[in-house]
Amino acid sequence: MDIVIRPADPGEYGLLGEITARAYLQDGLLDFGEDDAYLGELKDVAKRAAAAQVLVAVEHGRVLGGVTFVPDGGPMADLAGPGEAEIRMLAVDHAARGRGAGEALVRACVERARATAGCVRVILSSQRAMHGAHRLYERLGFVRTPERDWNPLPELTDLTLITYELTL
Repeated sequence: MDIVIRPADPGEYGLLGEITARAYLQDGLLDFGEDDAYLGELKDVAKRAAAAQVLVAVEHGRVLGGVTFVPDGGPMADLAGPGEAEIRMLAVDHAARGRGAGEALVRACVERARATAGCVRVILSSQRAMHGAHRLYERLGFVRTPERDWNPLPELTDLTLITYELTL
């Protein structure tokens, strides 16, 4: 595998934002499509990088996708508290899927969590429709934690996010 995982360079933020937004749109994961308020969050990689670690998967100089790693319940965490790291906004360009970039990004987050003093688990939230991602998480040892499932927009009753954790 020629895929390298490394911190995103500021010059790649725009591209990674577009890859992430396009992945969510093409997978039908945004309830309001192009008008979804979350689209702006997905595109704003600079904001994420200021509060967390943004990693990219690169092959032969081409950015294939990225992920946001939030150590120790940092400001970008949705659920993680002290002693927990969180994985957010994992996305791989459709043209690059099936080559291991997503798995390499998740593994890099787990490695970073293991290297973080006091970190005992990695958690993440996922939409119910992300079946391919769920298979990946389970293959890597993550288990469902239904007691942590949550809804970021309570006014939308069908938007419950499901959660997974990996105990380190």
